[in-house]
Amino acid sequence: MSDHQATLDPIAIASPAAVDGKARKAVWGAAIGYAMDGFDLLILGFMLKAISAELHLSPGQAASLVTATLVGAVLGGIGFGMLSDRIGRVRVLTWTIVLFAVFTGLCALAQGYWDLLLYRTIAGLGLGGEFGIGMALVAEAWPASKRARASSYVGLGWQAGVLAAAIATPLLLPAIGWRGMFAIGILPALAAYFIRHSLHEPEVFVARSKDKPRESALRLLVKDRDTAKLSLGMVILCSVQNFGYYGVMIWLPNYLSTRFGFALTQSAVWAAVTIAGMALGIFAFGHIADRIGRRPTFFGYMVGAAVMVVVYSRLTDPFELLIAGAVMGFFVNGMLGGYGALISELFPTAARATAQNVLFNIGRGVGGFGPVVVGTIAATHGFQMAIALLAALYVLDIVAMWFLIPERRGAELA
Repeated sequence: MSDHQATLDPIAIASPAAVDGKARKAVWGAAIGYAMDGFDLLILGFMLKAISAELHLSPGQAASLVTATLVGAVLGGIGFGMLSDRIGRVRVLTWTIVLFAVFTGLCALAQGYWDLLLYRTIAGLGLGGEFGIGMALVAEAWPASKRARASSYVGLGWQAGVLAAAIATPLLLPAIGWRGMFAIGILPALAAYFIRHSLHEPEVFVARSKDKPRESALRLLVKDRDTAKLSLGMVILCSVQNFGYYGVMIWLPNYLSTRFGFALTQSAVWAAVTIAGMALGIFAFGHIADRIGRRPTFFGYMVGAAVMVVVYSRLTDPFELLIAGAVMGFFVNGMLGGYGALISELFPTAARATAQNVLFNIGRGVGGFGPVVVGTIAATHGFQMAIALLAALYVLDIVAMWFLIPERRGAELA
């Protein structure tokens, strides 16, 4: 749909310039949900060794717990996204958080591999469902002039969750064990109560819900050639975002640590500084995108990511690695601040949450292979070739944005 069509749409709701209390509560609710995502995945990684020792898991079984969570997230993203587009954002967001909380808590009672695998898979369903629903809720609740910064505030929830996990796990795990850590996972159910009783469905969704399309939300993502191009473009952008994030932030520090002995890249200090850079990048992205537009902001961050990957790989001084890690994180993960607003503006209300969940989770699935692919190329063709691949991915990002994604800053949702 063009900007002109969106403006003439008789059902489109004109967003006020002011941000009311409902909009702010929507951000808090969505950010809390996304923080759960980051917290859960990081503490699971910390706990795998302890879980394996007590339940006598093989390395493959331990790794499959993470895989099961991500598979569940993809399935939950599709199912709950479609359900949200049909019956409401707030109600389904609440369900996803309760589902995640209950089955994370049940992990504390696991007696062996198979029941723990089942609990992790079902918890993943809720985990994957909340991201896109929260992003759609916020986009529909906030005025068009501030939509990107609202999306970036939700993105900061992930960083808050990761930081909380990095701080809490070393302190709590020795004291309460992995079962106690999973038991803490029941607490987000309290957030679900807050969300259910404090948030309201956005007006644009209420208006659209009176005229539900016959097609499924998935079908609406490829309903015609122009829409299919948008979906393809967003799949490429989300895949590069996640591939670059996991490839740079997981593979590169390990590589530098093992090959060159840069212990700093494996330290809590490096992680904290890099996370701070990412958070600043996400925050800045939303504000810049609201001022100058989505496309120029994405282009700037993509170029910055490509340059910083190459620059970072050539550094040898520990202090330079520390500072450059923050700058690299600013660009590589800062783009996360823009996807919620961009996807919301590209797809209609009847498929908005589905688009958020499906397109981003496809990208997350592709991105999960980042460390493996980059590490394999580094082992077979050398370090410089691996870095060249990462830089080339951001060039692909620029091409996809240029040819497939239009500018929609200020467009009312339709």
